[in-house]
Amino acid sequence: MIDVADGLTHVLVAYALATLLSVRYPWITARLATVAMVGGMLPDLNRLKWVVPPETIEAMLGASFSWRPMHSIGGVAVAICIASLTVRAEYRRAVALLLALGALSHFALDLLLVPPAGTYQYLWPLTDADVVFPGFYSSRDRWVAPVSIVLALAARSVARRHSRSPERESPESPMPVDG
Repeated sequence: MIDVADGLTHVLVAYALATLLSVRYPWITARLATVAMVGGMLPDLNRLKWVVPPETIEAMLGASFSWRPMHSIGGVAVAICIASLTVRAEYRRAVALLLALGALSHFALDLLLVPPAGTYQYLWPLTDADVVFPGFYSSRDRWVAPVSIVLALAARSVARRHSRSPERESPESPMPVDG
């Protein structure tokens, strides 16, 4: 099962990043910040192996199957492409970008995990090599969740303060076409 503190941290850091970016990019609304939060959990889709074992899917497909690639840039890229195709055309680019933001924040946090928990084949399909950093915290550390809560609250405070300023204008479309 996903460690609650670890999962909460991934979601809240993605929220904080999207919320802070909404100050600079007004097309990132509160609803789209939620998309970044979903992106923060995308790499953990590899944990579906506990609900639907790979053997079950192998029996259905008649081919080998693994959930492990979901915790890599290749697996997440496929999930982002599929997810962005499920929304209206005018939101596809924004959804893809914010899902990617959340997933990248997830990978950045995972790189800070103390090995062996922080060792994955993040760069699959480019390479099968495990990417390992010295590590800063364990996924079982409880102090990480309160820190991420404070970061999320601070980001929300900054965004609210900025949204009250008179020069803030509301966007007409979810994302400007020219970028």
